[in-house]
Amino acid sequence: MAVRVRLFATLRERAGRDHVDLDLGERATVADALSAVSALDGLADLVPRGSVLMAVNREYASADTPVADGDELALIPPVSGGERGTVHACVTSEPLSLERLTQLVSRPGAGALVTFVGTTRDVDRLDYEAYAEMAEPRIAAILADCVVDHGLEAAAAEHRVGGVAIREASVIVAVSAAHRAEAFAGARAAIDRIKAEAPIWKKEVDVLPEGERARWVDGELPRTAVD
Repeated sequence: MAVRVRLFATLRERAGRDHVDLDLGERATVADALSAVSALDGLADLVPRGSVLMAVNREYASADTPVADGDELALIPPVSGGERGTVHACVTSEPLSLERLTQLVSRPGAGALVTFVGTTRDVDRLDYEAYAEMAEPRIAAILADCVVDHGLEAAAAEHRVGGVAIREASVIVAVSAAHRAEAFAGARAAIDRIKAEAPIWKKEVDVLPEGERARWVDGELPRTAVD
């Protein structure tokens, strides 16, 4: 079974190529693909245990995930929390900083930088709840897709959890690209997919003299769960 594994960011630069071709057995798994990559000349030190993830068909995969002929494989280096990476994703209870995210995506080759800031409006407070262990890697995967699909230099997104008062930022997306068309398209795709796919929920809260009045905002199942 012949498969192609795409390389991104630091992996692509250090390997000097954007993909590797592998010949795997009929019942191969992600572990087999990782082992095959690490055995190739010049790549042995790029995939030490625990330093990368593998995606299969644009979904993070575990070591025992089966690999089939025609699947799209990709090696994903660390994407969250580092200021030197191509993408940055974070779910946090701390206030968000537009300036900091803008600096994270600043690149010498970027002629355009587009940001989106979602703020609380119409109610006194929004209370956000997230399945953070899943939401953060999902956002990172979305940003990685946007970097590839729209030719971005870098992409970053952060989302609040807990209470977010009126006029405060609940989500910020920042992307950079060589040209404005790619930057606008990448930022729009990123926020649209984050809203549709990340397991994050919000409750509207009004503070009244007799106490708080709250309701969960209606939504839909994440697209990846119903497609």
